[in-house]
Amino acid sequence: MRFLLWLLPSLLTAQTYDIVLQGGRVMDPESGLDAVRSVGINGDRIAAVSASSLRGRIEVNAANLVIAPGFIDLHQHSQTPEAYAFKAMDGVTTALELEVGVSPVSDWYAVREGKSIVNFGASSGHIAARMAIMHDSGGLLPRDAAMNRPATPEEQKAIAKAVEKGLDEGGLGMGMGIVYTPTASPDEILNLFYLAAKFKRPVFVHMRAGNVISSMQEVITDAAASGAPLHIVHINSSANSKTAEALRLIEGVRARGLDVTTEAYPYTAGMTEIASARYSGLENQPDEYFATMLWPPTGERLTRESFLRYRRQGGFVAQFNNTEEMVRLAIANPMVMIASDGISEHPRSAGTYARVLGKYVREERALTLMDAIRKSSLMPARRLEAMSPEMRRKGRVKPGADADLSVFDAGTVIDKSTFEKPAQYSEGFRYVLVGGTFVVREGKLQPDAHPGQGIHAR
Repeated sequence: MRFLLWLLPSLLTAQTYDIVLQGGRVMDPESGLDAVRSVGINGDRIAAVSASSLRGRIEVNAANLVIAPGFIDLHQHSQTPEAYAFKAMDGVTTALELEVGVSPVSDWYAVREGKSIVNFGASSGHIAARMAIMHDSGGLLPRDAAMNRPATPEEQKAIAKAVEKGLDEGGLGMGMGIVYTPTASPDEILNLFYLAAKFKRPVFVHMRAGNVISSMQEVITDAAASGAPLHIVHINSSANSKTAEALRLIEGVRARGLDVTTEAYPYTAGMTEIASARYSGLENQPDEYFATMLWPPTGERLTRESFLRYRRQGGFVAQFNNTEEMVRLAIANPMVMIASDGISEHPRSAGTYARVLGKYVREERALTLMDAIRKSSLMPARRLEAMSPEMRRKGRVKPGADADLSVFDAGTVIDKSTFEKPAQYSEGFRYVLVGGTFVVREGKLQPDAHPGQGIHAR
């Protein structure tokens, strides 16, 4: 036995791997490994993590670079090839639409099979099902019927049936944006929580507008009553100045055994559809309220008049309604995951992960590099792995794990996307691999690579 243990390093170094990332700083958030190692890849899996150099058909000099698990974005709305390219250049190897979700689920997955540069997946969406059943004319979000009137008992049954079909087809939990369907009654929402619990799937929820504590109490009570896991999206932009109180509430229920998780993105401005229910009934707000909004196509700050005009027109609006203090508080909290809430018109879609690494880790030291990697990879994987076996192999750098890896320069990584020019790739990610295939190589996107796989619940 001792002889075999002595021989093992020699066997590893004698083998020739498909790809070797040579001599990088391997950071594995599961084991806590933070050391110079070489990573050998065969096919779509990590085959070796070695203190010695390895031989490979392709060898990459990773000296002075961090080798981390590929980042897993639980909250990415833009699900197009162009959006996936920005994700890859931001170190993301898996981009999921879990807040709004989709319906029908199987059709959505089929469109992307064999055509995606990163892994993809979606929840079964209450919003999408409600819009279809109630004949709403909106796009991503409701614009009329699904937000303006309650669903009839027959419509509620049809909505629940559509959501259940999506769960049957492998949807990654249930997507729910109550703020966008304010006429959905507490009974309708609770019944949907019971449905998610039947499948043992999480509910990914954007809470109601208004008092954040009472909004949280609604969904936490529904989770406790039904037994459904709960994930509250973008706690920083939902709670704003009450972020500390919101985090305290989540910490309290977690300490008492409830399965509740949350996420944040590193920007002080949110963005959503100006014609959505989020902005209903706000026409008489003070003038300074409208000045917090920015219209991306022109870069103008809104007035009451332009707000009303654009609300009739439709489109995405940014609103600067948070502070750096609250963003840092959420980003640094140990239980908060990183997720982008990515919309192509907002810089968070292209720059979330580089911004966390560059601004909040390197420049401000609000959290450690290992903490940032954990929040961006292992924690999202663990949120999903109870229902999705694929996720048990992601978020780690160890033999047997999927070769989804982000290799970056910790000294230079930074976001470049802005509200004026959101379509700017992040800098510092030198190599990104999805299933053992380079999608970013020597800092350049590999546009002909399509190794992305659909992530399903099973």
